[in-house]
Amino acid sequence: MHEKKIELLQSKQEKAKLGGGENRIEKQHAKGKLTARERVHFLLDDGSFEEIGMLVMHRSTDFGMEKQQFLGDGVVTGYGTIDGRPVYVFAQDFTVFGGSLSETHAEKICKIMDLAMKNGIPVIGLNDSGGARIQEGVKSLGGYADIFYRNTLASGVIPQISAIMGPCAGGAVYSPAITDFILMVEDTSYMFVTGPNVVKTVTNEEVTSEELGGASAHSTKSGVTHLTAANDIDCIEKIKRLLSYMPQNCEEKPAKLAYDIKEEFREQLSGIVPESANQPYDMREVIEGIVDEDSFMEIHPDYAENIVVGFSRIAGRSVGIVANQPISMAGVLDVDSSKKGARFVRFCDCFNIPLLVLVDVPGFLPGTDQEWNAIITNGAKLLYAFSEATVPRITLITRKAYGGAYDVMNSKHIGADMNYAWPTAEIAVMGAKGASEIIFRKEIKAADDPEAKLKEKEAEYAEKFAHPYRAAARGFIDEVILPKDTRRKLIKSFAMLENKVDKLPKKKHGNIPM
Repeated sequence: MHEKKIELLQSKQEKAKLGGGENRIEKQHAKGKLTARERVHFLLDDGSFEEIGMLVMHRSTDFGMEKQQFLGDGVVTGYGTIDGRPVYVFAQDFTVFGGSLSETHAEKICKIMDLAMKNGIPVIGLNDSGGARIQEGVKSLGGYADIFYRNTLASGVIPQISAIMGPCAGGAVYSPAITDFILMVEDTSYMFVTGPNVVKTVTNEEVTSEELGGASAHSTKSGVTHLTAANDIDCIEKIKRLLSYMPQNCEEKPAKLAYDIKEEFREQLSGIVPESANQPYDMREVIEGIVDEDSFMEIHPDYAENIVVGFSRIAGRSVGIVANQPISMAGVLDVDSSKKGARFVRFCDCFNIPLLVLVDVPGFLPGTDQEWNAIITNGAKLLYAFSEATVPRITLITRKAYGGAYDVMNSKHIGADMNYAWPTAEIAVMGAKGASEIIFRKEIKAADDPEAKLKEKEAEYAEKFAHPYRAAARGFIDEVILPKDTRRKLIKSFAMLENKVDKLPKKKHGNIPM
């Protein structure tokens, strides 16, 4: 008798593991995509996955749905470990009803999100879905809203990572949008609120799914996705690496890797900043010279390239880096770079990841395009994010720090703990040429040779202001340091700040400029 019962269970388990069946699995593979179970297998440590809700089935009886039943109902949910760390995971199964979300499908996702919140463990969502299951009507829409609500409650409490590994359209896009990081797979995934057909009907625009919401569009134009991957395996490896810089929840600190501190001088840093203040250089070279070898993981690498953000390690400590990028638009702050920087700063602050800010900024980008697209509000986002951050915050000015952008880029005045400058730093209201044209306008105009007079006054202004020593004299810069000494100083400073406690005024929450 027991044998029959065991056989029944085993047959159900085998059926559940097949999802929509062999034919649909083959179709998934033909598109260059892994199945939901294969993705979970490659994401988690071998043998660590424990499934929850394998035998769940939908309850719909409309449109003959009662005759189409699949165990698991199009989503694989459960928990396991990545490099020994517990995580919860859900993976939508495109072989079952195109991965569409039903009432029970949503309930399964909500169940693991609730467990993740109770236990302080990250959630990883592997999205591959045709959207709401139309046959269920408002029940499927309600399921989406249940997930969105939990995403919002979990925000800043546990890390939430979303991988888009197939279609993600309509209401489905809002859950990933609320999570901390979105990864997309090139050529096989897309995200949009309304698809190409609706776009054509409403606006007459002819556009493909890839052009409208593919990995390339969202990683370069909209900034919706933080990272792209060549294929499913590449995407999974990036998730694992991303997770390694984070703690389990907001109450913990990121794991500190073992590191033997040596002399830590880096001679290569001395020759990076050019003699000419107008000549560009790659700030990534500065980053590589400061951080532990091969530890820098850039976020949003193809969006708003005038600012560089990413995770790294300094003497084994996880650190978030925000850096102006002189080789792109001279490193100015604009609408997109301000949003990119602010979002990253707030994530690091949520999860106790110290911040290192590298400054070479000539100011905010002028122009009607920027003003009409709310550079005021968007620039204020970055200012707000830094001002609100209570994690250890260290700033290094490598060259230009002009005007309001000096204030915004984690200056001493908005709560930075340690502010360093290289001897090449220029801290002033504006560049010497622009300042001279304003201050000495009458003198230059009256001169026999206005151009020569401008050059003379420019040199005079530069000698007086284009250096870090006035700021250092006021204590706005804690120390002017040699480039080669930077890494050693940062290792000591971050160690000194390790137990920093900084409390914000009591409030429900702030009202960040949106």
